[in-house]
Amino acid sequence: MRIGLLGTGNVARALAHGWRAAGHDVLLGSRRPEERTGLGLPVAGLDETAAHAHVLVNATPGGVSVDLLHSIGAPALAGTLLIDVGVGLSDDFSALTHPNSSLGELIQEAFPLTPVVKTLCTMDSTTMTAPGELTEPGTVFLSGDDAEAKRTTGRLLTDLGWPESSQLDIGGITTARGQEHFAFLFMGIAGGVASHTFNIKVVTRPSADTL
Repeated sequence: MRIGLLGTGNVARALAHGWRAAGHDVLLGSRRPEERTGLGLPVAGLDETAAHAHVLVNATPGGVSVDLLHSIGAPALAGTLLIDVGVGLSDDFSALTHPNSSLGELIQEAFPLTPVVKTLCTMDSTTMTAPGELTEPGTVFLSGDDAEAKRTTGRLLTDLGWPESSQLDIGGITTARGQEHFAFLFMGIAGGVASHTFNIKVVTRPSADTL
């Protein structure tokens, strides 16, 4: 599968390496690709990356993601699965840029013909691509309105080392709000365990009561 990752930071590079190791064709997208050489991964402009991809991944800072996607244009994104892993935080990490919504919801609203799936935003880049290195399996969440888009995303998560038993579909794109708002608890836990490389796990009673 051809995967285009918008962004060239730690998250985009980690995911690109993980999916390339699983046999996928990856391409990083940058507004200034000529300045992003030497990453050990192919880099192109945003439009070229979008045109190349079967699946796009938004790994850009959440506060600028929607504007960046608008620069590519809705026609170029229509029908392409977009996996959103971004979280919008202020420069000092003290506030969410979308406190009453989520980046995932805003992207889906702005691009209704582009199925959006929110995932992988409750952990650091190391855990995203090496979940098996933790002391026990954790949980990765999926939010989105399109069932087929979530199935495809689930297969790509499996390629990163997330078995189906660790994947939890929590509902439509509105549930992306909970994933993104976890950012403050993530920072608190990181301080408590003195590491950013950890995950959380949903545990239930042996015979879980149905809702």
